[in-house]
Amino acid sequence: MEAPARKRGNFISRHVAAKSILGIVLMLVVFFLLVSIVGQRTFTRALLDQYSDGAFRTAEAAAGMLGGGDFSRFAQSGGKTEEYLAANTLLDELCNSSGATFVYAILPDRTDYAHITFIFSLMNRESSYTHYDFGYVRETTNDEYREKYRLICEEGSPRELVVRDKGYIETDPHITAMVPVSGPGGEVQAILCVQRQMDVLTSSRNSYIRGITLVLVGLAALVAAGQWLYLDRVFLRPVRRITDEATRFAAENVQSAVRLTETVKNRDEIGTLAASVEDMETRIQAYVGDITRITAEKERIGTELALATKLQAAFIPNTFPPFPDRSEFDVYAVMDPAKEVGGDFYDFYLIDDDHLCLVMADVSGKGIPAALFMMVSKIIIQSCAMLGRSAAGILEKTNEAICSNNKENMFVTVWLGILEISTGRLTCANAGHEYPVFKRPDGGFELYKDRHGFVIGGLAEARYREYEMQLEPGSKLFVYTDGLPEATDASGAMFGTKRMLNALNANAQARPKEVLAGMRAAVDGFVNDAEQFDDLTMLCLEYRGGAK
Repeated sequence: MEAPARKRGNFISRHVAAKSILGIVLMLVVFFLLVSIVGQRTFTRALLDQYSDGAFRTAEAAAGMLGGGDFSRFAQSGGKTEEYLAANTLLDELCNSSGATFVYAILPDRTDYAHITFIFSLMNRESSYTHYDFGYVRETTNDEYREKYRLICEEGSPRELVVRDKGYIETDPHITAMVPVSGPGGEVQAILCVQRQMDVLTSSRNSYIRGITLVLVGLAALVAAGQWLYLDRVFLRPVRRITDEATRFAAENVQSAVRLTETVKNRDEIGTLAASVEDMETRIQAYVGDITRITAEKERIGTELALATKLQAAFIPNTFPPFPDRSEFDVYAVMDPAKEVGGDFYDFYLIDDDHLCLVMADVSGKGIPAALFMMVSKIIIQSCAMLGRSAAGILEKTNEAICSNNKENMFVTVWLGILEISTGRLTCANAGHEYPVFKRPDGGFELYKDRHGFVIGGLAEARYREYEMQLEPGSKLFVYTDGLPEATDASGAMFGTKRMLNALNANAQARPKEVLAGMRAAVDGFVNDAEQFDDLTMLCLEYRGGAK
């Protein structure tokens, strides 16, 4: 188990290290780009200033050679006089000694500066530029030159510079420095231009960028290596130990003999993480122990509840038909507790050969306490009934017995009836229970709103009234607990008494068992998947007449 865990931990560590170093490299790349851009612009500007300054010094020296007199004499000489040739020689020496590429003097067309006339045109011997003969007229190359000529001739600008190193140009990148050639009165007679190629500047700039790139690449490599070693020592190794320990504990669920905080001694967030993992292991181990105990206890309780369910089911009549040798009546009942055990109960038994006692009861509460109270109530009711008491007397004696020792203040509602089998006379009493439902032979089921007495166990001096019903052959009795009309669907709507009566009358002529089956189907169809919140108990009796 340790090898896969360590392998997984190493992968995680490498992954974190790679991301960390990648982040640093990306930061260095951004830094490199910023430094390169700023450095390139600063370096280019400085070199350009040096280039232009040299070009202007050359231009001013050349203008000084040609100025101070009547420049028109050069234009009129046709380039043939000794004075012109001497000036041409001086300009040639100046062009080659100063590093300029092209030195020329021009007369611009001052109407629109669209054309220039060359008076002097000297090339550096190492350049490949074309020589322009004396008097050659050329169209101004672009609007920038035209504007520079105008500024010198009309605005009196002492110097102008043209830099051509972007976009499409006819020649290599270069600069052109322009100064006026002044006459005796200071008027502008011509323009002296000095052109210098930018190849040296470009080469220097590229060398600078390459140097910066090499330095930053080397720096990035050093930083990455240092960061890798640093991360491995202060972060990755402790994280691997924590990962290995967490994986081991997940597989074995047993704390290590060596504490994690003894192997990970960082005093930072990593150390806090190690302490948290160690504390988590302690808590999980304790929690697993608690869960084990709780599970065992739950299984024990489940077993006891299952036994209680069986005991409760066995405690109430559950064999049908209950009196197979008696043809005077048919009785059927069901009980469906909301929990494993419930507080509802029904009962029926022969007090003697001619009297059948029927009981439907509902204990307050649910679960085991209600089930225990139900069993006590059932036993007391049956004991009182077997003594031959009336329906009201049975309830009164039961109430007295329960109230004498009811510290938990529980109570039970009871409907009780005693059927005289030979005559069909039914004597009933109601202790706070639901209204019974009767059906005459030629009619449908109807609710019988009898007068309720107080619940059993609520008031020791409570008294109960009896009433009688005469059952004819074919009559039916239906009694139930409040779990039936109060059955609720998912929206909170109740089944209600009206639906209950409709379901009964839909099977009015059926036998008691089918009547209860139809009622259960109607309730299930109404509530659908909603949870059952209360016990549901029903009993149906059909009276067939006295024995013949």
